Amino acid sequence: MAALPTAKLEPTANVLAVRNLSIRFRTPRGPVLALRNVSVEVPRGSVVGLVGESGSGKSTLALAVMRLMAGNATITGGSLEFAGRDLLALKPAEMQALRGDRLSMVFQDPMTSLNPVRAIGLQMLDIQYRERTLSTAEKRRKAADMLRRVGIPDPERQLKRYPHEFSGGMRQRIAIAMGILERPELLIADEPTTALDVTLEAQIVQLLRDLRREMNASILFISHNLGLIAELCDFVVVLYAGEVVEQGSVRDIFHRPQHPYTQALLECDPARIEEIRRELPTISGDVPNLLQIPTGCVFAPRCPKVFDRCRVEHPADHTAGPGHLARCHLLAEPARG
Repeated sequence: MAALPTAKLEPTANVLAVRNLSIRFRTPRGPVLALRNVSVEVPRGSVVGLVGESGSGKSTLALAVMRLMAGNATITGGSLEFAGRDLLALKPAEMQALRGDRLSMVFQDPMTSLNPVRAIGLQMLDIQYRERTLSTAEKRRKAADMLRRVGIPDPERQLKRYPHEFSGGMRQRIAIAMGILERPELLIADEPTTALDVTLEAQIVQLLRDLRREMNASILFISHNLGLIAELCDFVVVLYAGEVVEQGSVRDIFHRPQHPYTQALLECDPARIEEIRRELPTISGDVPNLLQIPTGCVFAPRCPKVFDRCRVEHPADHTAGPGHLARCHLLAEPARG
């Protein structure tokens, strides 16, 4: 595994501040409590990784920040602040003015975000509709320059082509180019490398690293790939079943994990397995049904370190070091008191 970057622990203004966010989905079987009192900060100029199993709430959080939630979703508590603005207080037109300009998102599958019946150049012109002082020729040059920046060869010619004419890796590069075309203050990357092979995955990560350095971009990077998180991010937030169970610098999370769930995730990372095995390790059990949240710790039914208090009392956040928090009774004093 590559050397871990040094976390920036000095006080920095947050470009994104999620405070005690709770989201509920209406379903025929009852309300699904998808997120509960989730707090996440993205310091300006930093990369924050969001990790957890499927169903943990990672994409739900990202879509909430973009205000692109499903029609059956309701924010029942908390706040979302972007660059000091209350996103929940913005009207739809005001929110639309932020998207693609100051706040942008790259999705997991570019074929679901790129319009299959419009040429790439036309789609990139659409993104620049706010640039009324630029001519169409200037906008096309700007689009070609961004494609060149993300490694698309002969970008002037590529602007005339359609999404299906590109490979998966090229489409993802184009999606990233569109996401950063207006130089957003925050880029949300939701599993941007999942569908790519390891070579293209490494190229996309290097691209994001370069963009972060050149543009001082802030990135919320969502991934299940712990190796990518270690390589790219400054801070890590671990989500489980709609709750933040641990967060801290990438060095703390990877070298001093405190929550049993974080420890289990790391133990399941193939890159950290030294001996030859017939089967890869897994976390026993399943993510709980969010129609009915467990009374105590949400991870208790699967935790190898569970004790009686875990099953009846919800744990509080405990400090494990500067900027390092974990929601676990094992950190209480006394832990089993």
